[in-house]
Amino acid sequence: MTIITTQMPLVLLLLLSLTTFHKCMSINDQKLVRCNEKDKETLLIFKKGINDSYNGKISTWSTEKDCCAWEGVSCDNITNRVTKLDLKLPFRTLKGEINMCILELEFLSYLDLSENDFDVISFTTIPHNITHASNLLYLDLSNNFVPNTLQMDNLDWLSPHSSLKYLNLSGIDLHKETNWLQAVNTLPSLLELHLHDCKLNNLIINPSIQYLNLSSLLTLDLSENNFTSPLPNGFFNLTKDLTDLSIYGSNIHGKIPSCLLNLQNLRFLDLSFNQLQGSIPDGMGRLPNIQLLDLNSNMLSGSNIPSTVGNLSSLNYLSIGGNNFSGEISEKAFSKLSNLDSLDLSSSNFVFKFDLDWVPPFQLHNLQLSNTNQGPNFPSWIYTQKSLQYLDLSSSGISLVDTNKFSSLIERISYSLDLSNNSMTGDISNLTLKGYILSLYRNNFTGGLPNISPNANRVHLSYNTFSGSIPHSWKNSKNLQSINLWSNKLSGEVLEQVSDWTQLNFLNLGENEFSGTIRIKMSQNLQVLILRGNQFEGTIPTQLFNQSSLFHLDLAHNKLSGSMPECIYNLTEMVIFHMEESNVFVGSIDLFTKGQEYYIPELLENRKTIDLSANNLSGKVPLELFQLVQLQSLNLSHNNLIGTIPKTIGGMKNIESLDLSNNKLSGEIPQSMALLNFLGYLNLSCNNFHGKIPIGTQLQSFNVSSYIGNPDLCGVPLNNCTTEEENPKNATPSTDNDSVRESLYLGMGVGFAAGFWGICGSLFLIRKWRHAYFRFVDGVGDKLYVTLMVKLNSFRRN
Repeated sequence: MTIITTQMPLVLLLLLSLTTFHKCMSINDQKLVRCNEKDKETLLIFKKGINDSYNGKISTWSTEKDCCAWEGVSCDNITNRVTKLDLKLPFRTLKGEINMCILELEFLSYLDLSENDFDVISFTTIPHNITHASNLLYLDLSNNFVPNTLQMDNLDWLSPHSSLKYLNLSGIDLHKETNWLQAVNTLPSLLELHLHDCKLNNLIINPSIQYLNLSSLLTLDLSENNFTSPLPNGFFNLTKDLTDLSIYGSNIHGKIPSCLLNLQNLRFLDLSFNQLQGSIPDGMGRLPNIQLLDLNSNMLSGSNIPSTVGNLSSLNYLSIGGNNFSGEISEKAFSKLSNLDSLDLSSSNFVFKFDLDWVPPFQLHNLQLSNTNQGPNFPSWIYTQKSLQYLDLSSSGISLVDTNKFSSLIERISYSLDLSNNSMTGDISNLTLKGYILSLYRNNFTGGLPNISPNANRVHLSYNTFSGSIPHSWKNSKNLQSINLWSNKLSGEVLEQVSDWTQLNFLNLGENEFSGTIRIKMSQNLQVLILRGNQFEGTIPTQLFNQSSLFHLDLAHNKLSGSMPECIYNLTEMVIFHMEESNVFVGSIDLFTKGQEYYIPELLENRKTIDLSANNLSGKVPLELFQLVQLQSLNLSHNNLIGTIPKTIGGMKNIESLDLSNNKLSGEIPQSMALLNFLGYLNLSCNNFHGKIPIGTQLQSFNVSSYIGNPDLCGVPLNNCTTEEENPKNATPSTDNDSVRESLYLGMGVGFAAGFWGICGSLFLIRKWRHAYFRFVDGVGDKLYVTLMVKLNSFRRN
């Protein structure tokens, strides 16, 4: 380090400064020429196919800057060659083409392009241009944003990269590659292979492969493919050292192969969501290192769990629900599972025979017992679990609880509590539930609503008998996204807190006794708003039709009055067509459409509904309402609306259910309604419509009940219209038309008379014709007589 003092001569200071400047320039010059030109050229070719419009990080790659300093690029300090390219950027920012010319980087050992949004992959020069020994050890091209956008016809390009230890192609469409095992067999050093959701359909080992050289493989992920054959017996002879195996959701069937039990190092085994049959092999309990065993949602059967499973002391995750097991299950099956952390026995037919005083050797974080027969008493052993974060006892037949123990238990659960579809009773208003997700619907809980944690996200308490108002403590829950309080006995002026719930997207307060007016300020994220069956009054606030995310609005059966807002309806979700529906689950509802009630367990964003029926609304229906062209169900019935149906209704091509009955609407039914091809339910009854129902297959397919109560309406399926009804403006008959009719009748009479006398007169005046005529008549009579007598005699003889 150079120390500069005030006594140092000025010239010396100047020389020192120049020397320092020269050194800095030399270093900068060195940096400018540090990057290998061949590597730079390859990187720039790769860059051409990339669209980096989101944050422009790749656009900073320029020739004016050392390529070793480019975003995501790393070089060796000695050789200055590119060794690492990591473009796994946040928010999946990269789009466009993956040009596999990038594999021509001679010293590249690490390449990660995962979790972006590429849609094309090109192999214009690979593998033929790779003449060097590949140094690639890590390769991740997985595309998790839009799976199967990228496609590869084959995996032949892998062969030069025999040094690979990690390969992840998850989400890439490989359905054309039938010999993927043969391609992978060229990678003898491979430790991890991830081919999740690649549309693979073949598990058959090609006979041409004389020797499978995958003895180094430790992790194999083939989940969410579409294999149509059983697991081959020799498949798991590929390697003896496999520790992690995942083939869930891949349509494999048959029995669990015995060769699987040879994998003595196996720690992680996930064969869930397949079609495996038979029983769990006894040998499964002799896998000494197994920590996760997931056989959930198959077709496995048997009278019990193999006793050897209870000896897996290393097991911390066990999921065998959703199968066809039967018989009894008791604490003996879990006597040695001291490390068990997660247990899933849901949707199983076991008869649970746990001792009332049993204290398990484990403390669970996750317990799933939904759709099992646990009741009527709450299982006493669950009260001993002090670390539970997830508890699902939905649809398990429980009605009786130990009040003190039960209260203490559900207050401890910090993430997900699901007790829905039981018959539990009690007052829990003095409890504070800490769960992030709370599902207590379809029980018999009474008293006031419980307090909830500030971290609460989804609260589903419908179909109980809760009373009183929404607790003030709920106002502090700023992260609430879904609230469902349908069908309780709640009351009071609600929604004081609504303006604080800025993340809310689902609000269902229907079938209660809430009153007051509808609050103006609501979350801009709101997708579903249901206030049906309450006592709300006042007008519908204009701001409600400015909710751009709203796609389900139900304000029916209240005391709302006044006219509907006349404004620009900014209900974007009901106007814009999306090529791909996101189908985001937002909650379960009772959907009223097509004159019926439907229970929808998972309401999706592709259901667009407005129901304002059974209120006291008046005035005209705004034209803007009929411009919501994606709307599928519209119900304005049982109000006092006036005016006509606009012709623009023909643009609502997706409408399936339309109910305008019991209003004071008038005018003719527009002809454009005949264009509504998806219309499956129509009710225009009890209005003042007149004229003829437009001709169209759809409108004539409805029965009379769709149109009755409109005295001046006619046409199929009602009575046929009279002339006056068809031409109400021309009720007086036209003179010209009468003249034409009279001329037509006169002409027909004259023609008939001329024809009659032309024939009969000739017979009367010409003797020869008259004699011939009578001879003809006599001859016909004779023939008829002879024929009759012959048949009669024949009948008598028989």
